[in-house]
Amino acid sequence: MRKSKPKKRYLLPDPKFNDTLVTKFVNYLMESGKKSVAYGIFYDAIALVEKKANESGLEVWKRAMNNLMPSLEVKSRRVGGATFQVPVEIRPERKINLSIKWLIDYSRARGEKTMMDKLAAEIIAASKGEGAAIKKKDDTHRMAEANKAFSHFRF
Repeated sequence: MRKSKPKKRYLLPDPKFNDTLVTKFVNYLMESGKKSVAYGIFYDAIALVEKKANESGLEVWKRAMNNLMPSLEVKSRRVGGATFQVPVEIRPERKINLSIKWLIDYSRARGEKTMMDKLAAEIIAASKGEGAAIKKKDDTHRMAEANKAFSHFRF
């Protein structure tokens, strides 16, 4: 175990929307340190969302992020030789991280041609409460609900 908790690093807001959550999203989206490419993909996807949804692209993205945030998940806990899936509440920071990760992962798995199109399509689907990322959230909740009987094994 480490001696002390590491200092929290705070992100700078992005240049266009002046939002730290956008910076965090772009950092997750980035591959091989190519941040400007990641910003390009994100901004183009938001512009595409704006064109398709006829409302503010950033608002649609934020709605999608809120729809994706899970409230419960299961953690494995060993009790007397048996492993139980114990439902636990998720910390606010982790909720955000999971929603970002799911949105990006399921965007990458889509069938459109460019990442911009994939991300835009997944954002629109998530904002409407559908799509693969929303299914992942529902599965996580269903798993926690099914194992509610083991909640007395909490950590």
